[in-house]
Amino acid sequence: MALKPPPLSAGQLESLCKILAETSHGLTGSEIERLLAQVRVSDTDPEMTKWKRLYNALSARQNRDRSADRVFAFIRIALDPARYVGLHSVFEDRRTAVNAVLALCGFEFRADGKFSAVGRATTLSEAEVRAHRLRASLSARGVHPDVLAACRAELVQYNVFHAVLEASKSVAEKLRFRCGLHSDGAQLVDEALGGDPPRLRINAFTTDSEKSEQRGFTNLLKGLFGVFRNPTAHVPRVAWDMRDDDALDLFSLASYCHRRIDKAAR
Repeated sequence: MALKPPPLSAGQLESLCKILAETSHGLTGSEIERLLAQVRVSDTDPEMTKWKRLYNALSARQNRDRSADRVFAFIRIALDPARYVGLHSVFEDRRTAVNAVLALCGFEFRADGKFSAVGRATTLSEAEVRAHRLRASLSARGVHPDVLAACRAELVQYNVFHAVLEASKSVAEKLRFRCGLHSDGAQLVDEALGGDPPRLRINAFTTDSEKSEQRGFTNLLKGLFGVFRNPTAHVPRVAWDMRDDDALDLFSLASYCHRRIDKAAR
């Protein structure tokens, strides 16, 4: 950037550091060390938690310079598109989340690795930052629109607990709709996909291989409900823990089930 950006607020810088150094998806400790050195910022607290380590280093340099120039330099090198060849979804996840914060100071980090000025936003919450990242990941995966429609409100609030529950419930609801049934869970799956012939078949259901695939899909749906839906429906939210990458895999699995049911024949 040609111009020197003004200092970021403590809250803005903290949000950026939490995004870039997130425990499960962010930069590693060794990456933080190397990138700080490349932008000539002292690694003041290398023993601290990743995001606090990054925050302390960038905050100290920003206070000294009275400018966010080194912060922006760190973002530029950490999100250099060349570092993400073959990792497009990771790049877009981080860029989307970073831009939610940069919008507060009137900037955007573009896909070509450069900054540009944008209209300044006025509010931001951590939930919005994380929701942007999660929705970007779902979009990159091509998740079925019925899954997104079922949990849109939960994604806006970054309520992963209930988003997973709604995604699972949407599969059951589609089975009921396709077959005119009113049951639920394993009973619904057996009534819809079991039997010979089944009410709903995912293939021609003539060869042993096709019948085996039908049984496998039946078991897959039962597993979907047993592993994801039942625990979220009966375990208190505070006692239930799922990482974002596990939740994304669940959304992809629910998406696959939706597509097979869409193509199935009565």
